[in-house]
Amino acid sequence: MTDARHISPEDLTLYAMQALAADESAAARTHLAECAQCREQLASINGDLALVALSVDQQPLPAGARARFLAKLAPTADQAPVVSIASKRASRAAVFIPWLAVAALLVLSVSLGVQVQRLTQQIRSVSDQTARLAIENARAQEVLEILSAPAAQRVVLTGPMPPRPLPTGRAVYLPARGGLIFQGNNLARLADDKTYELWVIPANGSAPIPAGLFRPDEAGNASVVLPPLPVGVPAKAFGITIEKDGGSATPTAPIILSGAAPASGE
Repeated sequence: MTDARHISPEDLTLYAMQALAADESAAARTHLAECAQCREQLASINGDLALVALSVDQQPLPAGARARFLAKLAPTADQAPVVSIASKRASRAAVFIPWLAVAALLVLSVSLGVQVQRLTQQIRSVSDQTARLAIENARAQEVLEILSAPAAQRVVLTGPMPPRPLPTGRAVYLPARGGLIFQGNNLARLADDKTYELWVIPANGSAPIPAGLFRPDEAGNASVVLPPLPVGVPAKAFGITIEKDGGSATPTAPIILSGAAPASGE
């Protein structure tokens, strides 16, 4: 049952199933009291047996089944019990091999679960990247359509004074889609509590519509791309003002850059 130091895995399994003979079971208990390694292995086997037991529907024994089973095991008065060592070892192997198969299936199922989880995460990551690329592609397509639309209004914004270099701004506006793209150049730097604000002056005489805040870079360049604007509002002109940080609901004089909008497509 044991080698010089430890109980074999086969006998530990039989011990956990209470299938050892009384003398072997007693010897195993004595060894387990002194051997931490065998106790740890027994605990692992008990855990596997518990998992398998939980996975099988439990059914009650028929009435009298235990008594009939014990009666069959009891030897007759004129017959001494004879146990074949070979048969005993064969029965142990027959019990141990299925549990090895169960343990292998448990390890395989855990491995497959990990692989499925990893593949699911990879698929989710690819889906997220595809969605982001689709959004970026749609935005780039919209910019291209506005820039190339024959009906877009193209405006050059200039200042009232002729400083050098001259600050300028160019706006491309498509009223039917509410799409506006603005590029400013040679703009002066502002204080930290100030910002530039772009305005759309509607052709119908209604109040100016704020079209975005911006600050120029060190070279004086800035842009506003596709700010949220109402659809279908033709522009009479465009203007730029200097506002407090955070912008304003109405333009603050003076308008430092302005430009009249031509008829659509001109």
